[in-house]
Amino acid sequence: MRILDSRRSPWLRLAVLLTACATIAGCGMGGEARYPTERPRGSTTPVYGDPQTVFGPGGLTVGGTEKPGDAESSGGGGGIGVNSFLWRASLDTVSFMPLVSADPFGGVIITDWYSPPQSPDERFKVNVYILGRALRADGIRASVFRQQMNGTAGWIDAQVAPNTATDLENAILTRARQMRIAQLGE
Repeated sequence: MRILDSRRSPWLRLAVLLTACATIAGCGMGGEARYPTERPRGSTTPVYGDPQTVFGPGGLTVGGTEKPGDAESSGGGGGIGVNSFLWRASLDTVSFMPLVSADPFGGVIITDWYSPPQSPDERFKVNVYILGRALRADGIRASVFRQQMNGTAGWIDAQVAPNTATDLENAILTRARQMRIAQLGE
């Protein structure tokens, strides 16, 4: 067996690496994969549909490849990953509370603890989750947390009224609808 020259070894490794990359890249060629879907009643042949993707029906887009009318119809701006009306309405609704985090791509708003001036012995925290790009009632979820001051024990968790999160969601939806109507009127 012959020992490779140490000067050729890096070139040989590069050639093997490039060949492996070309082989792997070639595996995806040959057309788009199509998968069988449910057959219509009475049909004997399979029906093929578009493949499901990890990033949803539109796939992953980079650099604003949406069609011009897409952002206006869905309410999702080109710069954020969720419905822009729900996003702005959520920020408006919880604007009196200090923000810890606001992620427009993931649709998550987290506030810091807030004590109302009329009751300094209790404080509240809110998490708002925007679940999609459509302006729909099921497109938003809110979680409300409450704590009370208990002498030496400090802040302890307390019950929140059962309808508080729903009322907050409804306030956000109402504000989002107002924003949508105002935009349509322009």
